[in-house]
This record gives sequence, structure tokens and C-alpha cells, in this order.
Amino acid sequence: MKVWSDSFADNAAMDAQFAFGKPDAQSHVALSQNKNPHLTWSDVPAGTRSFVVICTDSDVPSQGDDVNKEGCEVPADLPRVDFYHWVLVDVPASVSEIPAASHSNHVTPRGKFGPDALDGMRHGVNDYTAWFAGDEGMKGDYYGYDGPCPPWNDTIVHHYHFTVYALDIARVPLEGRFGGDDVLAAIKPHVLGSGSVTGTYTLNPKVA
Repeated sequence: MKVWSDSFADNAAMDAQFAFGKPDAQSHVALSQNKNPHLTWSDVPAGTRSFVVICTDSDVPSQGDDVNKEGCEVPADLPRVDFYHWVLVDVPASVSEIPAASHSNHVTPRGKFGPDALDGMRHGVNDYTAWFAGDEGMKGDYYGYDGPCPPWNDTIVHHYHFTVYALDIARVPLEGRFGGDDVLAAIKPHVLGSGSVTGTYTLNPKVA
């Protein structure tokens, strides 16, 4: 499968309009437009009955000791883990494109509604759900797309992988609230093919 975006080139920087956070000279970071980027795909395997779209940041610090702290930097050699930014399932086989800003175009404190999405699709929760769990003003279930907001003091650029999976089933066998790990486990025996496009983003002017 081939996957691409009109919103950014593969392995190139994403614009701040597609991010949760944007650089701010006074406070390091401010809320951004949080639009989902445009995605489209082709060369779909025969027998495809639906698609799943998942976006992960593969560069999230495995420890938060230095994250967003004045006078500190997140070292480049710190082990990194994945962070789910978007989990979209039950995309009809007739669909080959997701327009920009069609699933998200602003930051929603406490998270967007879900799991129901457009045209019978469903959203899973992304990892801002856990990130904001201790914040009284922001905690909630974050369904759908919420874009990049890497630590403003990270010494590496983060990579955001938008992967489209073609499945041999019309509906992912999960109900209610689910996340990225749940979806990947559920679809494993049903994947006919996949493709991805990667965008980059940083809030650290020293590495931009």
C-alpha cells in the first residue's frame, strides 16, 4: 500500500496547525489548532473490507524526570516509547482519503466525544487520556486525533507515523472504549497490507 499526505511530505516537518501544541516565546508552548492532517492511500489489497488508521509518536521519553522542566533537557540517548495520537477503526473499504480537519480542528479540554465518528467509523482513545489523568482541568477520555506536543526541552525531533491497515473484516471486534494496543492485537490476524507516512515535529527551537 502507498500512503501519503498533502499536509506534509514524508519524513518532513508538520505545520503547527496539525499539532496540539505550538511554540510560544513566553511559556514555551501554547495550544494550537489541532487539525488532523490529510491522508490518502492506494494499491489496496484485494479482499479489503475496511481500514484502520493509527498515528504513533515513536520518540516519547520513557522517563519523565526532565520533561518540560526549566534548566533541564531531555537527553537524546534516553530510551523512547510509543505514544498513540490517533486510533480510527471501521473506515469503509470505499474510502481512500481523509480530508484535513475532518476529525479534529481544535483542542477539546477533557477530550472529544467517542467512540462514534463520521460515517460509521469509530475512534479509540489516544494516550493524552493517560497523560492528562492527573490534571483536573484536562482529564478525560481523549477520543480521536490529538496532534503533536512533544516536550519543549527535548533534544531530538519527534517522528509521527500515520499507518493505514487494510483488513479482511468490515468491523474491528472491539466494543466500547479501546486504545491503540487493543486495536493492534485485535486486527493482527486480519491485516492484508499496510502503508505509512511519517511527519516530524519539535517545540524546541534549538533543534528545529
